[in-house]
Amino acid sequence: MLRKIFERNGWSWARTSGSHHIMVKEGNRPVPLPIHGSKDIPKGLCKAILKQADIREV
Repeated sequence: MLRKIFERNGWSWARTSGSHHIMVKEGNRPVPLPIHGSKDIPKGLCKAILKQADIREV
């Protein structure tokens, strides 16, 4: 779900590093998204990742 939010906001997948997808967007630092199978990402971590990417959509 997080990856779809990133893609709607102009981010694209660059590579995979272990269990993280690295998302990139021109003019921004790369942001790692944790992908741990069927486990849900905790709410606080989701908010922190979105804040790091300057995304306000939820």
